[in-house]
Amino acid sequence: MTLTDHERPAAEPRRGSFLEVRDLRVHFPTDDGLVKSVDGLSFAVDRGKTLGIVGESGSGKSVTSMSVMGLHKKGSARISGQILLDGQDLITSSSEEVRKMRGKRMAMIFQDPLSAMHPYYTVGNQIIEAYRIHNDVSAKKARAHAIDMLDRVGIPEPDQRVDAYPHQYSGGMRQRAMIAMALSCDPALLIADEPTTALDVTVQAQILDLIRDLQKEFNSAVIIITHDLGVVAELADDILVMYAGRAIEYGTAEHIFNEPEHPYTWGLLGSMPRFDRERTERLLPIKGTPPSLINVPSGCAFHPRCQFADQTGGLSQTERPELVDNGAGHLVACHLPHGRRQEIWRDEIQPLL
Repeated sequence: MTLTDHERPAAEPRRGSFLEVRDLRVHFPTDDGLVKSVDGLSFAVDRGKTLGIVGESGSGKSVTSMSVMGLHKKGSARISGQILLDGQDLITSSSEEVRKMRGKRMAMIFQDPLSAMHPYYTVGNQIIEAYRIHNDVSAKKARAHAIDMLDRVGIPEPDQRVDAYPHQYSGGMRQRAMIAMALSCDPALLIADEPTTALDVTVQAQILDLIRDLQKEFNSAVIIITHDLGVVAELADDILVMYAGRAIEYGTAEHIFNEPEHPYTWGLLGSMPRFDRERTERLLPIKGTPPSLINVPSGCAFHPRCQFADQTGGLSQTERPELVDNGAGHLVACHLPHGRRQEIWRDEIQPLL
């Protein structure tokens, strides 16, 4: 008998996707104990599609992206599971193989372009170097390509700006230059880690529109990593909500915004400003703080902060919930029954948002 997609084990991502992450675990040994930054994460993303990974600081989002890019220092992390990029497992590949793929097959836009770009080299030189590593072209052709990329991401006077240093760019322009560098070799996978942090809202919108437009042009698979659901509201096709190193809700953007079922997702939505409707109440912050990844709470990691944990008959405190598909690929890890979650959302949470 062949299992349908809805009957597959919840931790199993879609087969045949361009990027498939299966049961990824990234643990860091420290003097205080083992930090379980990512602890059994699975997801998938196709070419031309965008996955948003959201969660508070310390939930494991950036560690996941660094693992995909192969950027963890050798020996610093214990990594297991599978990261399949177009069928090739990056975890079992050699460091040299992954390095050759970085920039050509996959690229990353970092949170802080000022620290990610070298301060002693011009922006143009850095784009040229990134391009020539993977393409056998002359310096003149590479420079022309760098100017073209800066022009495509909206840098004014690119033929002059190409010779400027990172500190001579504004924050928004540095982020655009970082995107130009990341896209210089037409990567099939683009990871954007908090790409709009510290930018004003107007520039944020411009950067997100730019990523969306360039994705259509290059047909890239895109992963947007952020703590802010508002950033992925119109950009993501699918959304993965992480908490304490694990996925606690995973589904289409429509599901996550219109029919969310995990109390943590409700909290993220409640703490997000809404401009599509009138809000009469204040924002609703999530009580408490994220847990230590050395001493993750027993049972559901979110239960110390969850106002509905007392409705699960003690399961929240003792048993870790697994991701369960409640239909149409909407996966939720919560001990509350599906019907009860829908009822709480409809009657108690949604009216407050």
